Amino acid sequence: MDPIGGGDMLVDEYDVVDEKPDVAIITPDDSADEPELEPLADDYEAMKARILPPIPDLEIDSEAVHTWNIENYRSLLKKERGPTFQCGGHPWRILFFPFGNNVDYASFYLEQGYEEKPPENWYACVQFVLVLWNKNDSSIYVHHTANHRFNADEGDWGFTRFAEIRKLFAVQWEDRGRPMVENDAVNVTAYVRIYKDPTGVLWHNFNGYDSKKETGMVGLKNQGATCYLNSLLQSLYFTNAFRKASLSQLYAVYQIPTELEAERTNSAWALQRLFYQLQSSESAVSTQELTLSFGWDTKQIFEQQDVQELSRILMERMEERMKGTAAENALAKMFVGRMKTYISCINVEYESSRIEDFWDIQLNVSGNKNLDDSFKDYIQVETMDGENKYFAEGFGLQDAKKGVIFESFPQVLHLQLKRFEYDLNRDAMMKVNDRYEFPQIFDASPYLAKDADRSEPYIYQLHGVLVHSGDFNAGHYYAYLKPTKDGHFYKFDDDRVTRATLKEALEENFGGDYTNLMNGNAGIRNPYTRTLSTKRSMSAYMLVYIRQTRVDDILLEVAEQDTPSHIANQLKEEHVLLERKRKEQDEQHLYLQCAVITEDNFKSYQGFDLTNWDIDPKSPTAPTYYRMLRTSTIRDFCKTVAEDNKFPAEQVRLWGMVNRQNKTVRPDQPLVDPDMTVDEAYTKYGSRDKYFRLWLEVAQTSEDGKALWPDMQPQISNNIPILVFLKYFDAETQTLTGKGHIYIKKHSKVSDMVPMILQMMGWSPPSSSTAPTIALYEEIKHSMIEPMKPKATLQQAELQDGDIVCFQKVLPEKRLSAIAQSGSYTDAREFYDYLLNRIVIKFVPRAPKENEEVFDLALSRKMSYDQFSAKVGERLQVDPTHVRFSTMNATTSKPKSIVKRNPNQNLYQILVPQFSSYNNSNQKNNTLFYEVMEMSLSELETKKSMRLTWVSDGVTKEEAFDLLVAKNGVVGDLLPELKRKANLDDETIQTIRLYVLHGHKIQKEISLEYSVASVPDYYQLYAERIPEDERTLEEDDRPMYAYHFEREPNKPHGVPFVFYVKPGELFKETRERLSKRTGIKGKQFEKIKFALVSRSVYSKPRYLNDDDVLYDLASDDLLGLDHVNKSKNHANKGDSIFIR
Repeated sequence: MDPIGGGDMLVDEYDVVDEKPDVAIITPDDSADEPELEPLADDYEAMKARILPPIPDLEIDSEAVHTWNIENYRSLLKKERGPTFQCGGHPWRILFFPFGNNVDYASFYLEQGYEEKPPENWYACVQFVLVLWNKNDSSIYVHHTANHRFNADEGDWGFTRFAEIRKLFAVQWEDRGRPMVENDAVNVTAYVRIYKDPTGVLWHNFNGYDSKKETGMVGLKNQGATCYLNSLLQSLYFTNAFRKASLSQLYAVYQIPTELEAERTNSAWALQRLFYQLQSSESAVSTQELTLSFGWDTKQIFEQQDVQELSRILMERMEERMKGTAAENALAKMFVGRMKTYISCINVEYESSRIEDFWDIQLNVSGNKNLDDSFKDYIQVETMDGENKYFAEGFGLQDAKKGVIFESFPQVLHLQLKRFEYDLNRDAMMKVNDRYEFPQIFDASPYLAKDADRSEPYIYQLHGVLVHSGDFNAGHYYAYLKPTKDGHFYKFDDDRVTRATLKEALEENFGGDYTNLMNGNAGIRNPYTRTLSTKRSMSAYMLVYIRQTRVDDILLEVAEQDTPSHIANQLKEEHVLLERKRKEQDEQHLYLQCAVITEDNFKSYQGFDLTNWDIDPKSPTAPTYYRMLRTSTIRDFCKTVAEDNKFPAEQVRLWGMVNRQNKTVRPDQPLVDPDMTVDEAYTKYGSRDKYFRLWLEVAQTSEDGKALWPDMQPQISNNIPILVFLKYFDAETQTLTGKGHIYIKKHSKVSDMVPMILQMMGWSPPSSSTAPTIALYEEIKHSMIEPMKPKATLQQAELQDGDIVCFQKVLPEKRLSAIAQSGSYTDAREFYDYLLNRIVIKFVPRAPKENEEVFDLALSRKMSYDQFSAKVGERLQVDPTHVRFSTMNATTSKPKSIVKRNPNQNLYQILVPQFSSYNNSNQKNNTLFYEVMEMSLSELETKKSMRLTWVSDGVTKEEAFDLLVAKNGVVGDLLPELKRKANLDDETIQTIRLYVLHGHKIQKEISLEYSVASVPDYYQLYAERIPEDERTLEEDDRPMYAYHFEREPNKPHGVPFVFYVKPGELFKETRERLSKRTGIKGKQFEKIKFALVSRSVYSKPRYLNDDDVLYDLASDDLLGLDHVNKSKNHANKGDSIFIR
């Protein structure tokens, strides 16, 4: 709040802080018999100790106590200021409203006491108490406490309702025997304590806060719920070697080649742009380009996701972009370590182990006090004995030790703290808010394998703490990062960057209970859940450590010249363009937007009026736009337009165009005063649109080059020339185009235009026997095209400047009949009606084949099914009776329903059903799918379409085919068509097995003689070649159905299959046959867990071990393959994240 000058003016608004006196704190030492004595108001040290305790963790700069003796209370002005006193080298004073600041309470404030403005950038962080007390009895007092950051804008702070005036003058104050204001006098004491501000933002309200100015860094804008993304991106950005190559790492993100793929879908290009903007921008940067490159839409933007998953996927995408370039494997060298999973026998020399790469480590928080405890928990050794012995090849069942040990740690170590866990009691995911400590310096060497390379110390220093505040259902993410080796931590909270203390970055994110809670306090309110809790809601969920020996390499300096030059140049060009647009917008009131059409635009145009004002600017019919100073003259404007069109300035003139009542736009008046300003012309001749619409007229010239303009003031009164535009409808070519303009006098007959038209078109003159007969129509408006009477005068026909006359040749009846039979139009009025009802329909191949493509056709919405199918057949050069159409779902862009031939239904009714049922609503009104069938639609009605999926390469490859079969046929009738479409040989066709699926599970196998009518529509039909090993089965081999699921048996996916089990075969050998049967191999197969699953709905899987015999265990059960469903639809899932 600005410092208040002299005078008795009331201050309208003051912030109210802590209007109740402080509650006494009761300690265990307090005794009910011997209550602690209250200090007296004139015992300043005792009072200060009681009412102004120091704030923990803040360093005191200076303190002061000042008392103002107020006399003649009732005679005071509406606003009074006390004497100035000093604290911390700054002047202070008490601001007093004796009769209230617009309230019935005395109002007291602490105010900075500078007579003029405070020094530039002045501020002070002040804890203060104001005490009002009886000057004759210092035991009678009232006080209020506040903390505030004083600055030039907020120079005073305090209490509008300090004490009720009525009570101050009452006979006694709170039963103390005497009033507060006694003999019209009272004292007020200010206790002022100024604190040092190590971060520069203590008690800051952040109004006008400039992150770049205060810290040299900028934040990232939150698009909705992208704070988790922002914290991760800032962490990666300040891992400088992730951006820029170093001596030990020659390539990084800036070295990914993107110059030839600078497009919105390239996430590497978008990330380079984002990093450059973080480096060079003066304000917070948007992540919208990056999320668009990920393929995210509103759903992903407003849905918080798992940071660990996002980090891994982002790294994978960058790695993919680096493949095949010099930067390949650059990120792995920085972020990837190696761990060994092992099972080691205790009594024999046998060990089974697997070494894997890791990008991050997930550590348990629950049950662990600190980082070292979590690592000890991670590498904890499990003993396999008793019933859980390990089957060692060549040694049988053996006691063994099972565990994980680290072979190496990366240069940059990402640790994911498992703050979210499933709570069995609540049957829900919950946040673990337990206290969990992590150090500034971390030694990872105790967790390395004995034979690991220790030539370089594995000592790490803390670089970043990514924090989650809130609970599982609601919260916020931000990060504490240390951008330089020996610098400070900074808090990156979306678009705001502030300096942080070491305690804020570490201890305050350990979680656990709040300290220093007042007696009786139920806890601190969580800002996201609105609930009170004694546990901190903010806690670290991801830690970033950098290996000390590599800190200089990882945190190397990144200058502007280190960024890809094409990124910097492109963004600078965009900035210049943006500034130009901003300047244009600021100066918009000085300019007028003008749209000019020429004769060439008119001649290129086919449609109503002179042109389409909203057409694509690249179209030859589009007007040319000019941004003219309103004060410029018509002469200047004509000169500009003439230069653009390569005409002498004296040979052109402009006509103002107006919006007529019939909703047409036509030239109305020529702008003949060259000294008139553009703004005056717009006011006088324009139509108050956003553009000043004009028509450019080019004059004919005489032999000496002078412009010849029509005589607008003829000798015969009222017989002035009229400007008429001419259009020609050619029935042969079905075109309607502008041909130019003529001037014809008002008293002339309509037929007088015919010779002018013949001359313009280069046709035989009227005197010639070959001269064509001409029919004339006036284009009054879109829906009104009227024939003109040849003998009527133009005045009688009510023609005026800017009117349009359409003409056409009158063709012989035989020719007209032929044109009509081809589905074309013979009369200009019919063609105008077509234009009025014209819609452009996009035709998309339903199942694209060779030479089939998407195309657009201009059709009339009045066309019948037969008419528009004939046009499509002509375009495709196929028989229209063999073309089938389907509507398109507006949401999914997939086929919706097949269009049936109905002679009483036109195209518009097909696209926009008037009485929509649920089945045909929500369809696109400008798109149809098409299919070229091998038979006519009438023959097709006798067939049934069935989708058959052909499975090959085990179960890893599937291809669906839509096949036609007679409605009374059998399943075997599908095979010849399948053979042709899937390109199968005779041998394969002879060894085919068919089965039906429902819910990714086999329902039953069916024979070739099975009736197609008996296959329900909700079943899926699958076919595969019977595997070779099934053709040589033993007598006791038994089939069982197998299917895939993810974690829970009721979440099936993938292609199920038939598998034969053999008696006495250990599951270890069965696994090998399963790999061959499914076609899944390597690491992907190793991740699959196999289980027996009962056919009941709520069955639990019984997972199989290598020494199990599946033949003995399985009865009527299913064999389940538990593994991740990689074919999830990202658009429909809310529990995962993806990057395109």
